[in-house]
Amino acid sequence: MQHHHTCKALGKHLALFLFLLSPLALAETPAPQKNASLPLEELRAFTEVLDRIKQSYVEPVGDSDLLESAITGMLSELDPHSAYLKPQAFKSLQVNTSGEFGGLGIEVGMENGLVKVISPIDDTPAHKAGVKAGDLIIKLDETPVKGLTLSEAVKKMRGKTGTKIVLTIIREKIPEPLDIVVTRAIIKVKSVRYKTLEEGFGYLRISQFQVNTGKDLATGINKLKEKNKELKGLVLDLRNNPGGVLQAAVDVSNTFLNEGLVVYTQGRLEGSEIKYSATPETLVKDTPLVVLVNGGSASASEIVAGALQDHKRALILGTQTFGKGSVQTILPLPNNRAIKLTTARYYTPEGRSIQAQGIIPDISVDLAKLTKVEQPRMYKESDLQGHLENENGKKAKKTKNNGNGDIEKILAKDYQLNEALNILKGISLLKAR
Repeated sequence: MQHHHTCKALGKHLALFLFLLSPLALAETPAPQKNASLPLEELRAFTEVLDRIKQSYVEPVGDSDLLESAITGMLSELDPHSAYLKPQAFKSLQVNTSGEFGGLGIEVGMENGLVKVISPIDDTPAHKAGVKAGDLIIKLDETPVKGLTLSEAVKKMRGKTGTKIVLTIIREKIPEPLDIVVTRAIIKVKSVRYKTLEEGFGYLRISQFQVNTGKDLATGINKLKEKNKELKGLVLDLRNNPGGVLQAAVDVSNTFLNEGLVVYTQGRLEGSEIKYSATPETLVKDTPLVVLVNGGSASASEIVAGALQDHKRALILGTQTFGKGSVQTILPLPNNRAIKLTTARYYTPEGRSIQAQGIIPDISVDLAKLTKVEQPRMYKESDLQGHLENENGKKAKKTKNNGNGDIEKILAKDYQLNEALNILKGISLLKAR
């Protein structure tokens, strides 16, 4: 199971990290403000409730448990991404940036008390079992999700490699709940994949943003350059990419940009206002680029799409993205605990906030299948008896099979990718003329 956390020791300086849905920063705990007035009436109500629970609840409850529950509730009421981290949850922040972890391989959030699948990660048990972005998980085996915190739900989805879990899912336009059996495994996420679609046109897929994604992307582009005489166009596929490390998003943007702002953050916490800019060293600054996005593209994916869109470096194609535009800061507490607190919003180079709105594509293309219609028999000049031969004395060439059957099958099933390739081919033809 993949959860949206990451953490690194940063000393006294604030650094921002973006992992999956949550850009995270680790900061020293700020000192309490002096002379801060406290709402005495509300505090009296709190102590009254605490006392009533201790005296009247059906089972005894300790003060520490009640107070930790109060802190958990206080943070969870702020927004879906702020949380109180107990020792195990705090420790789990260190797991994910390596790209290897145990679980199902889905990125999740909470929606109306249910676990919502933001995106299944490529080639993981959840992806292979048929879990889709937008699915709402209502039961984990026999345990209803309603009433569980996100951390509790994540804990139930994690387990020993090889064990199975039944996810009961509500899916849009499906009248009955679906039971999907997923076998837990060690998840090794390959951040970047690449292939040639047609001679001169390359495809790059980023499934999530990890520490080395920028380097892996450069490797993929160089391999495509080796395999093609000339790179006439590239497709960058960020669909169902839930995000990742902030610096990786900057590195990916920098691969295609040679100057200008990539992203900036603004908040109330000291040090939270940071600007990230592109450098002149650019691997493919002129190659036509189409970026594919959809509702499962979140956070770091939206940073890349927004930067390339604002700089008019790429055409964004697909459907509106998820809309996760806030930064979470990790504030350590005593006893190996911490709070994950939303402390800033991030903005595209032109100052757009994507929070709760997302990136709107330049060209809107819904998910669809490309189906060929049977063509009627059409007679041509060459079919007529006694027709004049071509003056060049050559017969018309038959279309050859390019030996790329797998790519043709993919394009037939993936209408968005097919449209992206057609756009790049059109741009290439216009440039040649």
